Amino acid sequence: MLLALAAVVLFIEEWGWRPLTAMAARLGRWPPLARLEALIRQVRPGVALVLFIVPAAALFPIKLVALWLIHVGQTALGVTVIVLAKLLGTAFVGRLFLLTEAQLMTFPWFVRAWTWWRATKARVGESVRRSAPWRAARALRVRWRRFRRRGDA
Repeated sequence: MLLALAAVVLFIEEWGWRPLTAMAARLGRWPPLARLEALIRQVRPGVALVLFIVPAAALFPIKLVALWLIHVGQTALGVTVIVLAKLLGTAFVGRLFLLTEAQLMTFPWFVRAWTWWRATKARVGESVRRSAPWRAARALRVRWRRFRRRGDA
């Protein structure tokens, strides 16, 4: 069960991170946001840490409300809130991380935490990739691509 939960988190973090932060970067080209991003890139490390942690922590109460909605029978709304919070949070916090990474890496504890996260994500990813459902899904995807290529020929 934990592996399945880890797989979902890994999926959102790994495959959601790039497109969502790219979307946030496109939004960041809008002149007012571009100016704000330029300021964020230049802040001191302590300010960068606050800018990174506060939005991530602000998502926690939203997720609690979503769980409460599920508890009171509003399952679809609760799941929708969780998914939207995760998507928007990944985009926003991911973009903030990219803007403040240099400043954040000046904190030795942050470097250790980041290193731990990357190693843990790699271990979980490897476990997921070795699992039977993952291998079956990958084989199905390969067969689907072969089928589509034959149809195009």
